[in-house]
Amino acid sequence: MTPEERAKKAAAAMWAEDRASRFLGMEIIEMAEGRAVLQMVVRPEFCNGHGIGHGGLTFSLADSAFAFACNSRNQATVAQHNSISYVAPAREGDVLTAVAQEISLTGRSGIYDVRVSNQDGAIVAEFRGASRAITGHLFEE
Repeated sequence: MTPEERAKKAAAAMWAEDRASRFLGMEIIEMAEGRAVLQMVVRPEFCNGHGIGHGGLTFSLADSAFAFACNSRNQATVAQHNSISYVAPAREGDVLTAVAQEISLTGRSGIYDVRVSNQDGAIVAEFRGASRAITGHLFEE
């Protein structure tokens, strides 16, 4: 199995159990080893009291992209620590794209950067996630 085939199969296994990402209307756009691209539309109910996209939902998109990227090798992996910096507001109707890329993988620990941008390419947020591999796999090889 190639690394790309493994990443896609791992994503399919995770997606089947990921009720939160599906509920929020996320879509997997691209999968590769150590990389994932997810999209989500900012629905009206995703806006906060300022009339802009709620930061927690932007975080959720980035966190999901991070999760798919760090599980792309079929090794069960969870978040150890995540942080996000909001650069610009998301607006109702925006199509947000989160691109997660592995920066470092040493032993059981990884670092991933996720850039969230809108349909015009404007950066909405920058997210950094630290992962930790645990026991188990997403599918049998």
